Amino acid sequence: MQRIYDYLKKCKTYYLATIDGDQPRVRPFGTIEMIDGKLCFQTGKSKPVSAQIHANPKIEICAFDGGTWLRVSAIAVEDPRIESQEKMLEAYPELKNMYRAGDGNTEIFKLVSGSAVISSFSDSPVFVEF
Repeated sequence: MQRIYDYLKKCKTYYLATIDGDQPRVRPFGTIEMIDGKLCFQTGKSKPVSAQIHANPKIEICAFDGGTWLRVSAIAVEDPRIESQEKMLEAYPELKNMYRAGDGNTEIFKLVSGSAVISSFSDSPVFVEF
């Protein structure tokens, strides 16, 4: 889990895929934090990505660091705790002009029942289950 977290932090931007009915949707994301040993990301409840995850919590993440790439498949589960929102906003203070812990819009999702693979063209893939 730490290796996935470190990889995503290093990349800064990763791509989150959801399902919208029968259509995949992919968008850049930048928030990732470890909360209670789980990988978590933040979004706004008013955004389509939130509705998509609530309708179908299966997500995928893809990131590239210039030499290797990471793919994560997981179930995204809402973490409604104010403490989790506060931790995320402390890690990403630039979001505080748009979000506040407990504002009814800030939403944290934790990743569960997941797997990841780090791949490259030259080395054997590294697999992680969580």
